[in-house]
Amino acid sequence: MKPSILFEKQHARLGSLQIRLLQAQDIPVLHRWFNLDYARFWGMQGQSLDQVHRFYQQLQTSGHANAYVGIVKDELSFLMESYAPAHDELGQHYPVQAGDRGMHFFVGPAEKPVHGFTQAVLELILEFLFHEPSIQRIVVEPDVRNQKIHALNRKAGFVYQADIELSNKLASLAFCSRADFATACMHLYHPSNMTQRTSSMDIRIPTLQHPLSHLNSANWAQANRHLVRKILSEFAHEKLLEVLPQKEVNTYRVNISAQEISYVFTAQRYALDHLDIVPQSIRKFQHDTEVALDALTLIIELKDRLGISTQQLPIYLDEISATLNSKAFKQVKQTLSSAELVQASYQQVETGMSEGHPVFIANNGRIGFDSQDFLRYAPESATALELEWIAVAKTHAKFSSVRELDYATLLASELSEATLASFKSRLADADCQIGDYYFMPVHPWQWREKISTCFAADIANAHIVYLGSSEDQYLAQQSIRTFFNISKPQRRYVKTSLSILNMGFMRGLSPYYMSATPQINEWLTELVAADSVFKEKRFTVLREVAAIGYHNRYIEAAVEKDTPYKKMLSALWRESPVTQLRAGQQLMTMASLLHVDNEGHSLAAALVKRSGLDAHEWLQRYLDTYLTPLLHAFFAYDLVFMPHGENLIIVLEDAVPQFVFMKDIAEEIGLLNSDRQLPPGVDRISVKIEDDMKINYIFLDIFDCFFRYLAPLLDRQANLPETQFWQAVASCVTNYQSSHPQFASKYRQFDLFKPDFVRTCLNRLQLNNNQQMIDLDDREKNLKFAGMLDNPLHQFRLSSKA
Repeated sequence: MKPSILFEKQHARLGSLQIRLLQAQDIPVLHRWFNLDYARFWGMQGQSLDQVHRFYQQLQTSGHANAYVGIVKDELSFLMESYAPAHDELGQHYPVQAGDRGMHFFVGPAEKPVHGFTQAVLELILEFLFHEPSIQRIVVEPDVRNQKIHALNRKAGFVYQADIELSNKLASLAFCSRADFATACMHLYHPSNMTQRTSSMDIRIPTLQHPLSHLNSANWAQANRHLVRKILSEFAHEKLLEVLPQKEVNTYRVNISAQEISYVFTAQRYALDHLDIVPQSIRKFQHDTEVALDALTLIIELKDRLGISTQQLPIYLDEISATLNSKAFKQVKQTLSSAELVQASYQQVETGMSEGHPVFIANNGRIGFDSQDFLRYAPESATALELEWIAVAKTHAKFSSVRELDYATLLASELSEATLASFKSRLADADCQIGDYYFMPVHPWQWREKISTCFAADIANAHIVYLGSSEDQYLAQQSIRTFFNISKPQRRYVKTSLSILNMGFMRGLSPYYMSATPQINEWLTELVAADSVFKEKRFTVLREVAAIGYHNRYIEAAVEKDTPYKKMLSALWRESPVTQLRAGQQLMTMASLLHVDNEGHSLAAALVKRSGLDAHEWLQRYLDTYLTPLLHAFFAYDLVFMPHGENLIIVLEDAVPQFVFMKDIAEEIGLLNSDRQLPPGVDRISVKIEDDMKINYIFLDIFDCFFRYLAPLLDRQANLPETQFWQAVASCVTNYQSSHPQFASKYRQFDLFKPDFVRTCLNRLQLNNNQQMIDLDDREKNLKFAGMLDNPLHQFRLSSKA
């Protein structure tokens, strides 16, 4: 199999420059290079072929270093080693920072030297390394005598610090930050060079990429085929379309008869009335003539069946167009295969997802963002950013936190002393007393587009004072208003208000909800810690430990009911999972299990393959870490979460699930029909619903919204038949119930093996009101149903009773 190219760009004079992982077949070439006279600074002259082979085998399996080779004009041209300084001798000679990465490179001999070749290689290597969001500085330690490399390093942006004595040489220690590199290669930004940059992974500086470069006919056609497939499958699932079987096996037709339009495709039927459509099989006919697929046109063709109002249809079409735009971008940007993502970092996986919510058609609307905002703030853009910080008057704001964390401790742990001093100085310059204010982070878009205008009176009266940008850099997560700190990953996530319309809601944060959020998290954490089942399964809550909510007194005086205008200015801090990992453990959001790369390969299947387990055993391990704790929460405590893919983070070892982190607690948790006495504030989570709907939190959120998609992927790509998938789910339920007979009456009342359950239609919700799908104070009143779904566990009822 041809090795995968990890990075590629077109150079104006050199043509295609590529980077891939070092392979065993490359070693003889490297061995020959290392014995050339000019290789004396590399330090491997005189080594045998076997010694070189063993060295790179050990390096590649170390867990903290990698070796790569460069391909120029189809020839092996250079070698690069990347390593963690903390695991190297170098780390003993300077204070290693989070985000540091060591690097060595060696350029092979050329038959005909090309002017500027080595400089181009170094620039390529730095771009490749800075593609990893967690890397903030490149560290090098060349031999002090190697004057040629010093000149190249300085030209690329390296700043020399000191000479250090290593065990094998006297070396010059030098650093290159993202900003240093960007400044050094500003010539890349010139418009005359833009057309030459076709790199599939750009350095994290938005200006390197034109915001519309991904929009061409080929990408657009592919994005439309993807979304048309999803529209046909999901609208059929929600009984908005009638799917007619044809004579050919696994062939179906959808007729839009009034317009003499039909769609024909092949598909496999799975449980829960799911059609797994083959994308390339879809053909559209109008008056018996085949025409191109167009997702926007399909929505218009179906508008009468969808029941969407005339007022909301243009907004929904806008969301569909934005979703297509995002898909076209991902096709170009996300080039790591599923097999490569299995070994990737947490944030590479998070920013590498090809799909948003698996159910919703319009799942990447982000109405409010322009094309530049998309490049700056969309998770798939993977652009590092600084958050804005403001001071808010305590008379208009409320801070809340868990018991062991006060406001001063929070700030000291999230901001450096220099940044904190700078913010205090700015507040003093505005003639404001530090004790009268809270410091809080704000999304840059929110500050620019909303706070600076909607809160202009507060700014004018110094109730809000702008302080500046964060020192740390962050990456947007799939939940677009949440940010992961890539400068200091041990610091907390930050979640901010973001007043864009996305997937049925304006993405604000209620200051009223924020006031009780830490207390809700504290209550749940204490409950989980005291429970033996949760402890055994290592079920872990990522606590939202602090929050600030700011009240707009004008809106609150004018409008009694809930409105997005009341949710424009709040923030919360959530624990980072990084601090709770052991060596050798890997993080991955559960949503990634549904990821399919550009070649159609499933990440879930790639995990199974890498684990060395058969698919059935791997699935059992996954269900035990994910489903068992959720069953226990439901039956033992009447607790439900929103356990879809983005709200859970899986911890893996050797690609095998070990336990899960549950996040997004305060807005998603519910205590259903319980008599449990709750503390003030926490009692907000207590919800009264019809008993018949209570079990739907498992059937809908887990079975229909996640397992419905995972089962076909494992069936097609991991050799796990669907029947075995659902049998494993049934066994997981049975094992839990037999181990906890004290809840037998609940098992009968809330029967997970009953013949069928209500079909809840989420797209119908969005079509009904795409600006607020559900009233969170009365969640049931808005739900849309379309008959019943056959329960795939029902066939295992007898074996479960046995």
